[in-house]
Amino acid sequence: MRALLPLRLARAAAFSAVCVTLAALAHVLGGGAAPAPLAAGLGLAAVCVLGLALCGRERSAGTINLALVAAQLGLHELFAGEGAAYVSVHGHAQGGLAVNAGMLLTHVTATVITGLWLARGEAALWSVLRRLGRRLVLLTPAAVPVLWPCVPIVRTRVVPLQPGVRLCVARRGPPLPA
Repeated sequence: MRALLPLRLARAAAFSAVCVTLAALAHVLGGGAAPAPLAAGLGLAAVCVLGLALCGRERSAGTINLALVAAQLGLHELFAGEGAAYVSVHGHAQGGLAVNAGMLLTHVTATVITGLWLARGEAALWSVLRRLGRRLVLLTPAAVPVLWPCVPIVRTRVVPLQPGVRLCVARRGPPLPA
């Protein structure tokens, strides 16, 4: 089953909103500054494009989590790239995400939460769509080719009764009460 454009847009919007919101929250909880609105908007647009590219059909939990890990790493670097002072204070220039264990832990937690939530939602959505699809297919009439109506030809033959059968009495059913 393939998803059409309205469903793809809705799924991509949900994916990007959840991913960027949790990435920003994890970035703040991990010790970083709140992302600038421009950075959050760029991250939302980038993740929405990634989600739109991936949401043409049902995805497994592994595929969703891989996309989320890539999105979280990209969003972390986008949110951290707000200036040289932030890079020098938080050590992004020397070791990146691995230096700050709190930042790594919060981004991994955000990825796991988002992955589980979106994988369950994905499974539920496609289950509902399959059930609705079956019902809608059963409700639509089958396309029958229109042919010229044929008049049935009925041939009958009169069979005369045999002499022995004429005198037989055949009564069906239970006997009548006396």
